[in-house]
Amino acid sequence: VQLQASGGGLVQPGGSLRLSCAASGSMFRITVMGWYRQAPGKAREMIAHITSGGSLSYADFAKGRFTVSRDSAKNTAYLEMNSLKPEDTAVYLCDARGYYTNTGSDFQSWGQGTQVTVSS
Repeated sequence: VQLQASGGGLVQPGGSLRLSCAASGSMFRITVMGWYRQAPGKAREMIAHITSGGSLSYADFAKGRFTVSRDSAKNTAYLEMNSLKPEDTAVYLCDARGYYTNTGSDFQSWGQGTQVTVSS
């Protein structure tokens, strides 16, 4: 399973961005997709997860500003980010966990990341 993250860019403080994470491949089923970020010199941190059943979880810093959603038919997850701050600057990554329907084997795949820079 391959993941492609997109939608990053340069945005002014207070602005918004919508990131996408599209999964491709064959004979797989995704059970949960997640968003993470990693700023220079800092550890990777979880932002949000969404399950196939629609259950959501957010890191405290993301609550109220970030919204995760998913289009299961397209195997794509989205991260809507509002009221962006300079400290939100980071590489944003996505992951997907699930299983292959032909073998039953589990997988976890990561996207390549997309840069988000919040600056005036």
